Formats: sequence, C-alpha cells, structure tokens
Amino acid sequence: MTHTMHPPIPKRSATVPPQGTRGVFVALLILSALIGLSVLIGWLVAGLTAQVLPGAPAYTILIFTLLALLILAPLTYRLFPWITNWFYLLPALVFILAFTVLPVILTVNYAFTNYSGSNSGNPDSASRTAATLSADRRTVTLPELAGQSMAEFLKCAAPDCAGSTVVLYDEDASVPYRQKVASVRGAAITLAAPMPGDVKISGATRINRYEYVGLANFREIFGKASRALWPVFLWTVVFAFSTIVINAVAGLILGILLYNKRLKGRNIYRTLLFLPWAVPAVISVQMWVALFNQQFGIVNKTLGLLGVAAVPWLGDPLWAKVSILLVNLWLGFPYMMTATISALSTINDDLYEAAEIDGASRWQQITTITLPLLRTSFTPILLSGFAFNFNNFGIIYLLTAGGPAQEGRESTAQSTDILLSWGYNTAFVSSGGQNFALASAIALIIFFLTLAISLVNFRAAGVFEEARK
Repeated sequence: MTHTMHPPIPKRSATVPPQGTRGVFVALLILSALIGLSVLIGWLVAGLTAQVLPGAPAYTILIFTLLALLILAPLTYRLFPWITNWFYLLPALVFILAFTVLPVILTVNYAFTNYSGSNSGNPDSASRTAATLSADRRTVTLPELAGQSMAEFLKCAAPDCAGSTVVLYDEDASVPYRQKVASVRGAAITLAAPMPGDVKISGATRINRYEYVGLANFREIFGKASRALWPVFLWTVVFAFSTIVINAVAGLILGILLYNKRLKGRNIYRTLLFLPWAVPAVISVQMWVALFNQQFGIVNKTLGLLGVAAVPWLGDPLWAKVSILLVNLWLGFPYMMTATISALSTINDDLYEAAEIDGASRWQQITTITLPLLRTSFTPILLSGFAFNFNNFGIIYLLTAGGPAQEGRESTAQSTDILLSWGYNTAFVSSGGQNFALASAIALIIFFLTLAISLVNFRAAGVFEEARK
C-alpha cells in the first residue's frame, strides 16, 4: 500500500494579495485605517501645538495630517507590499470620507444633541465680563458677578465647577484662552494650571456647551407634526409627483412631434425649445419672479388687457404652488424632450413601416409601438426625476423662499416649503434660531422618507424583478 505525499499548503503572507471581493474590502479597510490614523495623529499634534502656540492657525491639523500620511504610507507598503496596487484609490477615499461619510456621521450625531447657535461649543461673547488675574496667576476674579452664582454663570455640571472650562481674554481680546477650572468660590475662579507669565487677562466668559438630549428633537418634530411635518411632507410628495408627470407628458409630446422626419425646420424648433434648459436656473427663476409680480409683472398686465383680474401668483398659498409647478415645467420639459428624442432614435423604423402597411393610424402606432418601447427607457428617468424633485431646494428657495406665510403653520415651514427647505430654514434662517440639532433630525427623517418612497417606486416599476433576472 503506497501513500501519496502532498506538498504542504503554503501559508498566506502579507505579500500575497487577497483575491476577489474580499481583496477589495481588505484594501479599502487598510486604506481607511491609514487615513484614520493619520487624522488622529494630526489632531493630537495640532492640539499639542495649540497648547504651546495658542495663536497657531486651525489649518495646522491639515498640515500635520498630511505629514503623518506621507510617513505612514511607506510603512503600510512595508507591511502589505501588495497594497501599492490600490494606492490610486487613496485620493478618492479621502474625499469620500471627508465630504460624504463625515457629514453623515456628524448629522446623525447632532440629531441627538441640542446643538444650535446658542449651544455651539464656542465662547459666549454676549456674556463676556471683566476679569482680573491674581499674582500667582491661578485665580481669576470676576468683580461684575459678585453675589451671583458662578456655577450658573459657567453652566457647571458640578457645584464646585471642577473640570469645567472658562474662557479668558487678554487685553486686546484677540486670543481666547480656554482654561480648566479647579474650583470656584464667590466671584473667584481657581484654575487647574497657572496662566503663562506674558498674558494679561482683562475679560472672561463661558462656553456655550451642547449636550446629548436623546430623542428630544424627534419628539419636538412629531409633537408639532400637524403644523410642520405632515403638511410639508404632503406638499413635497405632490410637488415631486406632479412635476415629473407634467414634465414627462410635455416632453413626451414635444419629443414625438419633433422626431417626425417630415417636419420642416425641426432642428430649429429643437434648439429653441432646448434654451430653457441651457439658461442657468438662477437666471430663469429670477426672470419668472419678475413676470409673476402681482402689480408690475407682464403676466398680470396681459391678463388685465383680457379683462382678467390680477392673480396673486406668489402671494397666495395655492397660486404659489401653481407658480412653482409652471416654472418647474419651463425648466424641466427640455430634458424630457431630449430624452424622448434620444429614446425614439433607438426604435427600428421597420416597425412603423410594417404598421403603416397594415393600415395602422399615426395614433395607433404611438400607442402600440412608441409608448411600450419607451417604457424601459423612461422608467429610470422618471424615478430619478422624482427623487431629484423630492429634494429640489433650488426652485423653492429662489422663487418663493418657502412662502407665502400660512396661518397655523410653523414660521420655518410655510405654504410652499418642502422637507429640505424646512430643514434649511430651521438651521440657517433667523426664524429657525439656527437650531442645527433639530435640522439634523429633520435630515434623518428626510433620508428615511426618501428611502421608503424610492423602494416603493423601484418595486412598482419592477426594478428588483429585472435585476434578479
């Protein structure tokens, strides 16, 4: 009986690249770890630099991160020689992590805090008061706050304010110095470490800290849902659906008419009808704002010549919605028209010739040949168009700015506001109080609503079934 000797299976080493999908995943993981470690080192070194040089610019963290990346990249290559084939992904990965992943993480994080203009983690300039520093440079006295609670002024978590932060300013009030507090007594603050000898303190203030509040933002949103969430969500769906239907019908009709090879001057008509799409939307929408002016607009002046009363295009909630749909039709039909013409060019002319021989009319050719064959091409266009208009912030902001005001509604969620403009108003408009945390919670709700609607659309269009085939 003989035994066959099998050679030993070689162990995988760091020089052998993993294959297939696993290889891509491992490469991305290693590159992400390289970037993350570089950022961590850059942040730590920049923090130490700020302690030694308080006037150091904030962009030093980018410089130290880049230096760390340049040092760690060769070390990574030494550990994983095969990773050199994947280094071309490094710039793209940096941009994805910096401009996509990081904002998403911050948005989710802020949604569970009270982060706002008044709770921003920055020094409170409105509460700045005079301050004097003792000879040992460890005790700061705030004479204007004598008799007041220092714990209330500093918004301390502990009664003695140990571990809290006070912000001190020099005589020029140009550089803020954040110092840890050891304890407070009356109007005096004892610092955890003495101030540098060359700094002359003249003022002090507190930090407007933000903290985690759990689901408070979501409770606030759903608590006033009848005044903001539900009417805004309903109009967002109506706006997106109506826009895509109206634009698709207009583009389809014009595309079929202009595809007729027997039409003289069809290229001239195509060029003229394409112009609304070629002109920047900022210019077009501002033009429509002037045209829809209730007193001086050309539209109402023309209606007046016909004996029709002036229409409050942008001053009435219902007419403002109609105006948005009309302007969006002006901006959107050229794209649908172009898509129709492009899709029609893929249909074999022999089909129309055979139908014409069989005696089919032009309308029968459209309903039995053109429209069924356009369905495949138009399905992704309609779905993507609906998703785009669901978050079409530009036309709302430029045409109506969310207005006009409507009774019983929140000041940040007026008659033509969509979900995205509601979040924008909450975060960046004075009526919203710069409530970034609440806006982040709104952004999360928008994400889940958009995801749910997209899944319903894909399922109704049979996208998943086609993908499985």
